[in-house]
Amino acid sequence: MFISFEGIDGSGKSTQSRLLAEALRAEGRDVVLTREPGGSPGAEEIRRLLVEGAGERWSPETEILLFTAARRDHLERLIRPALAAGRTVITDRFADSTRVYQGATRGDLRGMVDSLHETAVGLEPDLTLVIDIDPATGLSRGKARGGSEDRFESLGLGFQEKLAAGFRALAAENPARVRLIDGSGAPEDVAARVRAALPA
Repeated sequence: MFISFEGIDGSGKSTQSRLLAEALRAEGRDVVLTREPGGSPGAEEIRRLLVEGAGERWSPETEILLFTAARRDHLERLIRPALAAGRTVITDRFADSTRVYQGATRGDLRGMVDSLHETAVGLEPDLTLVIDIDPATGLSRGKARGGSEDRFESLGLGFQEKLAAGFRALAAENPARVRLIDGSGAPEDVAARVRAALPA
């Protein structure tokens, strides 16, 4: 099974992807936990170009190309081999992030995102879990984290509000694949909602 976690910056999706991987391993499943951009050596190199530096470092079109290149390498080197070996793959972000971040909020570029995805990647998760939280809460968490990977947080609250709306619209557009998870409360409470959203 291929599971992706999505959400705005500071939503807690990285924590939840880790907690789900730990829970499934405890149940005896062979789980690969990965992330985007990144997950393979080449994609990790591209990650630094994307998440560090000034908010307007790249145009939305260039971002789409960089994310797609990183995703293709991730797919070839890690995701497809793991799925072929019968492993469960959990990724912290996948193509839906590009659909929302670049396709919907940084320009009307959804057509470009979908076309490139179909040509270069051609794979969707079996299940996508969107951790839905208040954008102001997510932004404060993201800023509190510190570090150099703050390029998207630097675009401000208005950008995070657009992202949250974009992820909610995506869930409404893809009800068979995408589940909206209430991200409020303690991490273990959110983890219980995540586990309940998985098929038995």
